[in-house]
Amino acid sequence: MPSVLSPNPNDPRVIRTRQLILTAFAEQLNTMDFHAITIRDITRRATINRATFYAHFPDKYALLEAFLSDAFTELVLRKIDDGAALTEETLQKLVFALCDYHESSQHCLKKYDSLALIIEENIKMQLEQLLHRLLAAVSGTAGISTLQTAATYLSWSLYGVTYRWNLDGRHEPPSALSDRLVPLIRSGISLLGSSSGKE
Repeated sequence: MPSVLSPNPNDPRVIRTRQLILTAFAEQLNTMDFHAITIRDITRRATINRATFYAHFPDKYALLEAFLSDAFTELVLRKIDDGAALTEETLQKLVFALCDYHESSQHCLKKYDSLALIIEENIKMQLEQLLHRLLAAVSGTAGISTLQTAATYLSWSLYGVTYRWNLDGRHEPPSALSDRLVPLIRSGISLLGSSSGKE
């Protein structure tokens, strides 16, 4: 039997249906705990059948991953030029974007705490990939292992500091947080740039 939807991700019908599913899922997340949400809840809200859902996502965990990835892209990655150098300005934009992300995620997801670990892993993975690309341009003779370690270190540090800022009640503006954090990060990047390249 032929597929109901074209496999072409650029097909307007596929894009529209995917968005219906994501919107329905976001609405469910705002009122229910993720673990209580069923595929039936999502398909009912999106006014689609189960087969259509499964043509887009194998399960609700894949849907959650796509949802978080889209949100991260919208709130963080679109604010950072993919070809940008890892400058103080780029780091400052990352701090601001992550602060925005934490604040809006907490407001958007009613049951934020039940998803905290999944969200954290997703953010750090995407942030690590971005920083790996940015670091590669300024790493000098740093080896692959050193570069990967630096990307992991920076992504977890940026995530952790901005997460803590949000958890503690956002008592200072993101600009003040950035003013304290960026010089610390720049010092580490300077050391990376002068690394010998030994693994």
